[in-house]
Order: sequence, then structure tokens, then C-alpha cells
Amino acid sequence: MRLSSLCLASLLILSIAATPPKKQRVTLKRETGRVAVFVDGQLFTAYIYPGADVLKKPVLYPILTATGNPITRGWPMDPRPGERVDHPHHVGLWFNYGDVNGYDLWNNSSAVDPKGMYGTIVNTNIARLNEAGDHAELTVEADWQDRDGKPMLHETTQFTFSADGATRRIDRSTTLKAVAGDVVFKDNKEGMIGLRVARQLEHPSTKPELFTDASGKATAVAKLDNEGVTGKYHSAMGIDGDAVWGTRAPWVTLTGTLPKNEPVAVTIIDHPGNPGYPTYWHARGYGLFAANPMAPSVMSSGKDAPMNYTLKAGQSVTFRHRLLITPSAESDQALNKEAATFAK
Repeated sequence: MRLSSLCLASLLILSIAATPPKKQRVTLKRETGRVAVFVDGQLFTAYIYPGADVLKKPVLYPILTATGNPITRGWPMDPRPGERVDHPHHVGLWFNYGDVNGYDLWNNSSAVDPKGMYGTIVNTNIARLNEAGDHAELTVEADWQDRDGKPMLHETTQFTFSADGATRRIDRSTTLKAVAGDVVFKDNKEGMIGLRVARQLEHPSTKPELFTDASGKATAVAKLDNEGVTGKYHSAMGIDGDAVWGTRAPWVTLTGTLPKNEPVAVTIIDHPGNPGYPTYWHARGYGLFAANPMAPSVMSSGKDAPMNYTLKAGQSVTFRHRLLITPSAESDQALNKEAATFAK
């Protein structure tokens, strides 16, 4: 007996519906000075450690959407037309702090006086690469050194990179151990996990501003070209725009439109186990998207008491964060659910 065309169509639909979606594959490739991360063979990001003569800390750079658009600024590594040339230490996604036993590990770059009180983070070991289908894990080690190259802290970080359709996640778990006496993180606005975003994700700016180029020279810009600049911060506490700076929240999301009219949302999520949770947000309209839980007195403009977090010799502390990249803005309800899942 022949099946009718309607029955055949129904069977075809049922067959397609029953076919599970193809699982994405996240892979790691160790190369000179970096470990590249791929999703189905397309670059997602890379852990780079080119040496202190190039960068004073390891970073994730670049970070790309599922279509290959960068959410990170190109300058100073790979300059793109129309970008700001300020803050040469803002590269990709990083983790450091502005006052560790008096040493500044945030602002250090080739543009500053090398005789100053600057520290350096040096990659010491690519400890483990593990691929597990739709996610991959990378474990690295580094030393947080003082001006004379003596380690103050030993860092062990596990990155988990995952893909879910067009959604990308980067989970970072960083353990810092005091290796040469007590370590004090004095209240300082420069910290701790930071992301420097692409020009399109900045807030539009119309006022004259002062910038610093790679040589340290201050340059006045009368008015910026805001064409294609669409960024907007939104926090879990319902605060928007530049007002997010200095407020506390378990997450902040940054939405905007990348080249080729690609909408994107970039969210940083704090973890309840972190010191100072929920974190203060060191989020600036010019493209610095950072979370700093360690400086309540500075971030609150003196309203809250200083923390001056102290790590005793031999003791460790762990910080966990999630970077979420989605192809469109997520609702507060969805981001609260994401944060709750991450908290587990």
C-alpha cells in the first residue's frame, strides 16, 4: 500500500525532529607563546604569553563571536581603524591588580617607567590541556613578580571554554598563593578581571576627552566619531550606562552591535564564593569592562570601609568568573538563571 504524500511529509518532519543537533567540538592547540582555542575549527580565543617585552601579563586575546567578529579591541596588538590608543595595558581579557604589596600589576606596560613600582605576571607552565567535546579545559600557572622579579604570588588558573550554538562561555577559576611572606591587596580601583572591548561596544561620547598614546603622550580629542558606537551597560540591580561604575551587582551585561550588523551581549558574572561578593564594577564607557571586589573604599568613593585584603604567607584565595557571549541581549531573568547555574 502506498503512503500518501501527506504521510510521507509527516514522516520526514518527524525524522528531522528526531535527529539530534550536531555537537560542537572545542579544541586546543599549543603554539609558540600561546594556546589557541577553536570551535569546530574556527578560532574562538587564545591564551597568549608572548613575553614581558611585549605584554606584562598573560591574557586571552582576541575573543571572537561565533561569526568571527572580535568583541575585544585590537590596539595595541593588532590596531584597527578608528580605535582609541589609550591605556596600552588594556589587552583582551586579563586578571591582575593595581596594588599588590605596593607594586602595580595593572598599569604595567612598555609605556611606563621600568624603574617604577610595577610588577609583572609571568607564565611559568602550561600545565594541562583537556578536550571534552563541546568544552575544553586549559590549566596554566604564573608568578606575580615584584619589580626585581621575585615572586609574591603563585597563580594557578583553570579556563573552561564552551560552546552552545552561537553562545560562548569562558569560565576562569584563579587561585593565588602567597609564596614569599604576607601579601596585601591594598584598596585600589585598578582591578581585577578586566576586558577591553571593541570600539562598537563603547558608549557614545560627545565631550572632549584626554587620551594617552603608547609613548605616554597625552592627546586631546575634541570630539569622537560615534558612528557605529552602540554599547550600553546594564546591571543586575537595574542600573544602566555610565551609572554602573562603582555600584555592586552579581553581573553586568554590555550590549551593542558589531560590524555587519551583528547584535551581541557580553556579560561578566561574579561568583558568590569570591571575596567581596557581589563585586563593584569598574566599568567605563570608553571600553573598559572590569569587576573589582577588593577596593570597597575607593569604588564607593569613601562610603564603605577599606578592605585591604591580606593573604598570609602560604595561604591561598580563589576567584571565579564567567564571561558569557550571546548573539542578542538576554533578559534579567535569563541572566539571573545563568548566574545561579554558575554559582553551583
